[in-house]
Amino acid sequence: MQLALFPLSAHLLPGGIMPLRIFEPRYQRMIAQAGDLGFALCMVDPRQPDALRNMFPVATRVTIIDFDTLPDGLLGVTVQGIERVQIEDLWQAPDGLRSGEVTPLPAWPAHPLPPAQQPLADALRAVFADYPDYAALYQQPPWQDANWVAQRWLEVLPIPVAQKQLLLAASDNRAALTLLQRVLVANH
Repeated sequence: MQLALFPLSAHLLPGGIMPLRIFEPRYQRMIAQAGDLGFALCMVDPRQPDALRNMFPVATRVTIIDFDTLPDGLLGVTVQGIERVQIEDLWQAPDGLRSGEVTPLPAWPAHPLPPAQQPLADALRAVFADYPDYAALYQQPPWQDANWVAQRWLEVLPIPVAQKQLLLAASDNRAALTLLQRVLVANH
């Protein structure tokens, strides 16, 4: 499938919600053309010298769930992550908008959060309590969904981007949950 690519310095994963401020004409065009397929949020790879290809290969296809004109006159768009995708090829339009051929990656197998990993959900609840604007994006957080908890942590934890990419490319959430448990236990 072909999708427009929106590079960011942050990850958004399936089930995640993120508000965006759209001001460049190329990204206004991307929003106007998103349709039912949406577009892909891609993590910027600052190590890549080729400006066309300065994105990590695992991205997230997103859909627009809300939009509004912001107080500063810019377009505000809220997107939700749908699925992980692998960028296979990319190209750039004359206005600078990059698009790519992407392949959907299989969803992580769903399962409830094991009791031993419940502290991950509890710590995430504390993050939500500390950041009410972030928490407001999620009306009914699925605290017992292991994928959802792992993916929200991967979005917010400041771990190296290359390491996040390895976790995102995995076929399930086991490595992510193990790492998250180690990091959170070490910090508490």
